[in-house]
Amino acid sequence: MMTGSVREDGFASSGSTDMSPEQRVPEWGGDQFADPGGADLDGGALGVDPTELTDEDLIREMHSLHRTRLDTLRHASDSALANHLRRTAELETEYLARHPGREVDPSRLRDD
Repeated sequence: MMTGSVREDGFASSGSTDMSPEQRVPEWGGDQFADPGGADLDGGALGVDPTELTDEDLIREMHSLHRTRLDTLRHASDSALANHLRRTAELETEYLARHPGREVDPSRLRDD
């Protein structure tokens, strides 16, 4: 069995790739989903509650997050990544709640 030491920042030094980004972000606790308004470390809001956004604003916010996803994953601080993950989950959950019967493109389906 191969074990890697844990660096001071909480990440495994072995470069393990079998953990999700959420597991590799030390302060990620999952509790962010319990408070849809969210708050940063200083107690400030981290975005408008998705339920208060118009459909157009919701799509625009999701587009912005997806456009910045790779840079955030690769280069942002741990707290910025955790906030990005939380906000993406909030917005996508709201989108799915509003569009439960969304149109599925048949070309995007896989054969079982």
